[in-house]
Amino acid sequence: MPLTEVAKLNGLSWDQVWRMELAYMHRLLAAHPPAQHIRAIGVDEVSVKRGHSYRIMVADLDQRRPIWMGGDSRSEADMDRFFDELGPERSGAIALAVMDMWRPFRKSTLRNAPKARIVFDKFHVLRHLSDALDQVRRKEYKRVNGKERKFIKGQRYTLLSHKANLDLKGRRSLSLLLKANKRLNTAYVLKESFGQLWDYNNPTWARKFFENWKARLKWQRLKPFEQFAAMIERHWDGIVSYCHPDNKVSLGFMEGLNNKIRVIQRRAYGIKNTEYLRLKVLTSFIEDDLNG
Repeated sequence: MPLTEVAKLNGLSWDQVWRMELAYMHRLLAAHPPAQHIRAIGVDEVSVKRGHSYRIMVADLDQRRPIWMGGDSRSEADMDRFFDELGPERSGAIALAVMDMWRPFRKSTLRNAPKARIVFDKFHVLRHLSDALDQVRRKEYKRVNGKERKFIKGQRYTLLSHKANLDLKGRRSLSLLLKANKRLNTAYVLKESFGQLWDYNNPTWARKFFENWKARLKWQRLKPFEQFAAMIERHWDGIVSYCHPDNKVSLGFMEGLNNKIRVIQRRAYGIKNTEYLRLKVLTSFIEDDLNG
């Protein structure tokens, strides 16, 4: 329930209920601290205010719970603060770090946790691919004539969504769009097939898949996809490292955590205290385990 409703139900002021919840969350964290031995972490940023105001989010991927939220931005120095709080011994034991391709996160992790293998998060990579598909969509809308534009106009969500998530109307619209525009059809098929990369357990076969995928770009005049392929080349080691059996952690946990944070932010609308948000996020999974 919102704090206002809890206060009204119990005949208390909003401030009283807020202070009580803060005290409860502090006690909950003290009673359930992060594990002493942390093997695999996930790193991401979360927007806390409008504009470019971020906090860094770190989770224990084996325990499947957030363990740290802090910093004032997405800088290397802010990422260092997590490792400073963790301490050199526990940082040195980290064997795996899943993150996006943001260089400050990677540099800080490799310096503070030298044994950690970097794995670039699948969902961030695929987001770049969705952006490439959307660029193709916009270019095609400008290129074609008015008659063909009607199939593209208003279909951004339809094109970027997974087909399984579309209703009957959405699937029909997608089918019409792909039949009407050959270049968008090619881009859509390439985008849908790329996710198979994370199914491979052997780096050699993963590389062969990627080479075949790149070969399909030839003569297609899909510049955003060519740029995406070049980005994958530059970050290949961090992507293919997921093929190693020891690196098979849940890549979807950080994405689910981000969704949960957005729900918490909507429920706490109007509360500008970032410490409150931090405690809500860090204790939310503890409460789920206790109530589960």
